Amino acid sequence: MVQKLCLVTVGATAPFEKLIQAVLHESFIAELEKHDFTRLLIQYGKGGQPIFDAYRAEYENGKIVHDIQIGGFDLRPNMTSCLCMVREDPSIGQELGMMISHAGTGSILDALRAGLPLVIVPNPDLANNHQQELAEFLAEAGYAIVGKLDDIPSVVGQAAQRGDQAPLFRRDNGDRSIMTMSDELSWVD
Repeated sequence: MVQKLCLVTVGATAPFEKLIQAVLHESFIAELEKHDFTRLLIQYGKGGQPIFDAYRAEYENGKIVHDIQIGGFDLRPNMTSCLCMVREDPSIGQELGMMISHAGTGSILDALRAGLPLVIVPNPDLANNHQQELAEFLAEAGYAIVGKLDDIPSVVGQAAQRGDQAPLFRRDNGDRSIMTMSDELSWVD
């Protein structure tokens, strides 16, 4: 069976329970199934484990039924292994998946470097709405899709259509804004 993974990350510094609730909602999971996703892996970060555990309990008790494998974890020091699981690898029967991320620059740059279809969901509860600005900037530049908490299922089809057309970030592609973000985070090529 071909595997197709949707990786969701909320980051390490600020809780984002609303995104976890949105991706565990029945309508989002149904949309994943519609687009042949087989797995959902959620990095639920600070404060998200109770939401994830409550969902898993309902699923294990048979109150929720679907064919998507769902896993989760709090934090990992290095997300590279998760990003590799999203990449297409025909040798192991894996299709290109997608990443849904909070608007943290580290997570965004990781996804861009991996060439993944990327959906950025800004956290509206953070001060100054800086995540919305970053998400809109990257969407206008063609690097990502902006998702909204109240309509998260709609991004699945958009990301699936992008597929391998997701732009891969390289230092030699000339995008100064992305290079500046990369430099500020001390990324070395």
